[in-house]
Amino acid sequence: MSRRLVRPREGRMIAGVCAGLAQRFGWSAGFVRLLFILSLLLPGTQVIIYVVLWILMPNEGRREATRPRRVRPRRRGLTGWRT
Repeated sequence: MSRRLVRPREGRMIAGVCAGLAQRFGWSAGFVRLLFILSLLLPGTQVIIYVVLWILMPNEGRREATRPRRVRPRRRGLTGWRT
């Protein structure tokens, strides 16, 4: 069971969301895909949730998702030099 929620590079069908959820919780990817397909029979926002997870879940091995961004110092004045 992985501690992070990421979309794996291997085992994807569409975007890797179901495979990532299965990997995170220690389930079979086929089981999670089956649950998703069955949930489409019910009314709700399943597809919207899938797309949101697709956008929010980082790809496996992508360092930008875990590394904090560097902050550049603010420039002052019109020329960029401190006065």
